[in-house]
Amino acid sequence: MTLAELRRQLLELQHLPDNTLVVLAKDAEGNGFSPAVEAIPGMYLAETTWSGEHYQTEEQRRSEPDPDEYSAAPDDAVLAVFLWPTN
Repeated sequence: MTLAELRRQLLELQHLPDNTLVVLAKDAEGNGFSPAVEAIPGMYLAETTWSGEHYQTEEQRRSEPDPDEYSAAPDDAVLAVFLWPTN
């Protein structure tokens, strides 16, 4: 899914109240759920068609107290929006 596809889907839900909870599934089979707590940009490196690694953007990494504690995103990582669950 791209950000444009997410925006289109969210537009279809604009009739819902602003306080509607956003919940993330643990996996595609629905083996658990958690409320979303945050949406942030970052870098994504796919390892398979269904899984990959999260990295900070270079700006995020450099804003850390000790940027060298964090790995820089690999050159082939792409910008992504990450939805983080409560747990």
